Amino acid sequence: MIQFDVFKDGKGFALTMSYDDGSPNDRRLAPLFDQYGIRGTFHLNSNRMLHSTDGSIRPEEVKDVYKNHEVAAHTYHHGWLEKMTDVSVINEVLNDRLELEKACGYIVRGMSYPFGTNNQRVRDLIKSCGIVYSRTANSTNGFDIPNDFLAWHPTCHHNGAPECAKRFLETVKSGWAKGKLLYIWGHAHELTDESDWEMMEELCKSLSNLENVWYATNIEIYDYVTAQRSLHIAADESAVHNPSQIDVWINKDGQTVKIPAGETVIF
Repeated sequence: MIQFDVFKDGKGFALTMSYDDGSPNDRRLAPLFDQYGIRGTFHLNSNRMLHSTDGSIRPEEVKDVYKNHEVAAHTYHHGWLEKMTDVSVINEVLNDRLELEKACGYIVRGMSYPFGTNNQRVRDLIKSCGIVYSRTANSTNGFDIPNDFLAWHPTCHHNGAPECAKRFLETVKSGWAKGKLLYIWGHAHELTDESDWEMMEELCKSLSNLENVWYATNIEIYDYVTAQRSLHIAADESAVHNPSQIDVWINKDGQTVKIPAGETVIF
């Protein structure tokens, strides 16, 4: 029997963070993640990045501040996408991508929805703009991988993260329910005093250096899971071909097996 319950390097669990808006506090939050080996994605509004006078992250800072993380879209103006025309939605996403790609130097394929909301029309439109995943604000308090990455519901906001992290750590320790992801989201501007920062540092510390946890950005998780789901498997599960350019791992009869990019493994 083949199961998709292992991540990169055969690790049984994954962790990612996701923060919106390009707040001045990102200058403190990203290095805090770096200190504890946490990986995450920062969703930025280009209009704010280019024109804000509140100390938000500037284009020339993007490569340095987010050097160990992913930069992703959050639309150009941060408006309600469901209330916009098709043309406006497309412009919001493409204009944001254009400016972010200039700043970060790579192709932006991820996003989070302004205000966390969306509908099928919006999902179809952002997909046509080259977006492959987008995070909502609908916390599940669970650890499942999404079926539809364009409606990617996180585990929890960081305000509820200590309790979710405790359950996640218990799951990791037990080792029996693999293939689980802890996805924490928020806004760095919500970290308003030192007690908030102490909470965040304690959270990162508690989740750091876990041997069976893959620390990844949103796009890394999307790419890995998509490659895993794209495997070609023989009817009797005697062979698996990986057509992607990403190494993936599977659980075959209780054993973790690597399926190298572009190769076929025969059992």
